[in-house]
Amino acid sequence: MKITYYGHSALLVETEEVKVIIDPFLSGNPNSGISPDELSVDAVLLTHGHSDHFGDALEIAAKNDCPIFAVYELAEYCRIKGAEVKHMNTGGSHSYKGITVKYTQAFHSSSITEGDTWIYAGQPAGILLTIGGKTLFHAGDTALFGDMRLIGERNAIDIAALPIGDMLTMGPDDALLAARWLCADKVVPLHYNTFPAIAQDGAEFCDRLRQEGIQGYPLQAGESVEI
Repeated sequence: MKITYYGHSALLVETEEVKVIIDPFLSGNPNSGISPDELSVDAVLLTHGHSDHFGDALEIAAKNDCPIFAVYELAEYCRIKGAEVKHMNTGGSHSYKGITVKYTQAFHSSSITEGDTWIYAGQPAGILLTIGGKTLFHAGDTALFGDMRLIGERNAIDIAALPIGDMLTMGPDDALLAARWLCADKVVPLHYNTFPAIAQDGAEFCDRLRQEGIQGYPLQAGESVEI
């Protein structure tokens, strides 16, 4: 499994056989380092509907003639906009082209804005993605919650991607505890430094992980890790 970071919470996950993009906030993200039309993927995976995660999902799916995986209401919104979709929900899993996607809880909110209209986009979620015999847990936007222990106990997580920005999600202290509860020995920090309100030191967070025996990867846009 190769994981490439494109700023904020966007991850490209690939093997030699399949590629997926999670939360593709690219064209509106000053830290992405890539445009949507540069991506070639087999699926788009969304954790929730906020614009800094939904991003360029529709454009990427249309260009690649591939489905969007999302919680039911968000998937239905994408279907109405013309996309092929996989209607998912918390606790459910689905296998497709050599990947398995399972949605977990996340404690956050989820909506889409069109002008002055706010559209309910279902529950926010985390994603357990199994690909190439490895499992990535992308927590999405979330607070720390106790059932992360259960997620860690029930799943062999090879690497976790956790928000550390604080203010809108958990911060570094809670993310450190989340890494322990998830039994993840490798962690990629997400959702920080995109905007001043979520400024954090990713390298310092990874140093704290290392003191706990956890390998952290403070990736910059375009950088990758292979497991």
